[in-house]
Amino acid sequence: MCSERMRDNRFTPLHDPIPCRTMKLLDKKGRMNMELTYTPQGDYLLPNLTLSEAEMTIGKYGMMRKTFLKTERKGMYAHLMLTEQLNRHLADIDQTAREQIDRTIQQLLTTHPAPDKTSDPLTWTGHMNNLKQQAEELILTELIYH
Repeated sequence: MCSERMRDNRFTPLHDPIPCRTMKLLDKKGRMNMELTYTPQGDYLLPNLTLSEAEMTIGKYGMMRKTFLKTERKGMYAHLMLTEQLNRHLADIDQTAREQIDRTIQQLLTTHPAPDKTSDPLTWTGHMNNLKQQAEELILTELIYH
């Protein structure tokens, strides 16, 4: 780990080895609790930290959920961050929201069929946008802001 440096969230081996320092953290009873390695950068020792979570793409609904958690559910947001489950949670919420919106739009189309797209494209577009808004409103109250 000491011969690697984090660059752009990926580890790349260095050609010149950097001297590292290891520090053992002890709990109150003198037992080893954690071992950290540090790399000197000028006058400072920077810890060699890694992300154990893989990067995931988070869409519109995941970002909305993140904003909601940050502002309204700070405890849950902190817990998800500290347990490294936030990105997984946001990706799951985003995927579930998209699937439910698609399913709801299909159900609404069976009860409220769209007009012919070729004869009246503006009315068709307005109708489809209205259905999407209805489906999105349901998902936002049930899934995102819950």
